[in-house]
Amino acid sequence: MAIKVHGPMMSPAVMRVVATLKEKDLDFELIPVNMQAGDHKKEPFISLNPFGQVPAFEDGDLNLFESRAITQYIAHTYADKGNQLLPNDPKKMAIMSVWIEVEAQKFDPIGSKLGFEIVIKPMLGMVTDDAVVAENEEKLGKLLDVYESRLKESKYLGGESFTLADLHHAPSLHYLMGSKVKSLFDARPHVSAWCADILARPAWSKTLELSKQ
Repeated sequence: MAIKVHGPMMSPAVMRVVATLKEKDLDFELIPVNMQAGDHKKEPFISLNPFGQVPAFEDGDLNLFESRAITQYIAHTYADKGNQLLPNDPKKMAIMSVWIEVEAQKFDPIGSKLGFEIVIKPMLGMVTDDAVVAENEEKLGKLLDVYESRLKESKYLGGESFTLADLHHAPSLHYLMGSKVKSLFDARPHVSAWCADILARPAWSKTLELSKQ
């Protein structure tokens, strides 16, 4: 049965799932959800995700939500397809898991706030809150110092191979690298090289192509 992803492509969480499917070279059906009309808070979507957030995911009789849980399911279930996104070694798997948590708990809250203020608000005709931007720019700078130290030790966050820990950052990096906060990434050479590497991957290019359709 076909894999289905429910949600709009402009959503970073939807992009995260789609990028994983593209890395795995898997066919899937993208089912748009009109969030402006509030369709994510109504049936039939609410039956797929009771929290009313995108994406929702179906693979046969399996229904999932929460993008990072979905990407891990895809990477494990379809390990023999496309690009390998998980380490084989238990210790390396643990290191990858640490950085998956760092992305979710530390990077994403800051990146989401900055993306909303700098990218989304202007698109919607809303006024950017400069105080919120300044506060989160400072937080991001301190966080990227930690990333710079880590990326001096290895090419990717989980080691020498690209994994889900890196992929999970791609949607926020895409939005932030197109904004004024790009200078915070550029000021840290290892972080800058890591960003360029992630955003140049063919699977990410295919994800962006889909978002433009």
